[in-house]
Amino acid sequence: MIVPQYWAESRQHHQGKGRKIAVRRFGWSDTDQTEAQANADVRAKEALQRLISGEKLSLRDPKIPYNGAVGIPIREEIVSRLGDTIITRNSYGALCLNTPDVFFADIDFQQKQNFPATFGLFGLLFALAVVSQKANNFSAFKLILIVIPLFIVSLVVTKAVRWLVGKVSGEAERVARDRIARFLSGHPNWNFRIYRTPAGMRVMATHQTFNPNDPAVAECFRALATDRTYAAMCLNQQCFRARVTAKPWRIGISAHLRPRPGVWPVAPERMHLRTVWVEEYESAAKSFAACSFLESTGSGVVHPKVKLVQELHDELCAATSNLPIA
Repeated sequence: MIVPQYWAESRQHHQGKGRKIAVRRFGWSDTDQTEAQANADVRAKEALQRLISGEKLSLRDPKIPYNGAVGIPIREEIVSRLGDTIITRNSYGALCLNTPDVFFADIDFQQKQNFPATFGLFGLLFALAVVSQKANNFSAFKLILIVIPLFIVSLVVTKAVRWLVGKVSGEAERVARDRIARFLSGHPNWNFRIYRTPAGMRVMATHQTFNPNDPAVAECFRALATDRTYAAMCLNQQCFRARVTAKPWRIGISAHLRPRPGVWPVAPERMHLRTVWVEEYESAAKSFAACSFLESTGSGVVHPKVKLVQELHDELCAATSNLPIA
């Protein structure tokens, strides 16, 4: 699993014939800061030489936390450890569990569109009615006669949309459960713990540990229609992941994690911005769960190591509480 504790940055400069090159690269280490700095220096010098030779490269490392990033480990703050399980804070502020060998996969239902609320739709229709009144010069009384039906139409349309979204979500859950059942029927030694998430379902395999490179992992990902970016991350970073606290925008935190863009490391002089945001977020997140436990299904086997990770996951997620999931 590639989730480094120490990070450093190196800057290398070159002044050629009418051309100035400034390269910045991060380095990392699980040992100490010195090794991280040495790694950064090596990467920056190598990048500079490749640029001088005419190769096209970015002057900086990409500002992304993982998402299949090539050559860059997970750039997230390590908050705590339990054995080889690491809890990190992701780029939007939520905590994530990272494990080298305990299988997790999220099954996202079809994304719900952000349909306009009743009053938003009514407001738009009302504005059009006002414009029409002024353009056609009809009386305020006629405008009122138009507004009342518009409000009724707004209510009917938004209720119909909510009903339709509910039907789509219910169908998506049935499809996901069918996928799980079909996979387990062909793999009777497997056992799953299933959780409900705000956007779908989470599956945790408990019967054994897995290497992310294991063909059985790829087979299960395909069978469950797991997100391809997540599957790529598992291979690139040699770990499995699960978000264990709420997404900020679902719990009333509209401000982004400071400083932007939220990737680690953070310059010391800007760390106070992050601290203030995290304190507000963690206070709000206490009232929400990240997922809710539904059932255990399959062989019933639970590997001793998986049990430890499962208990940590459920505690951090508040998975067996009655809290709303977010």
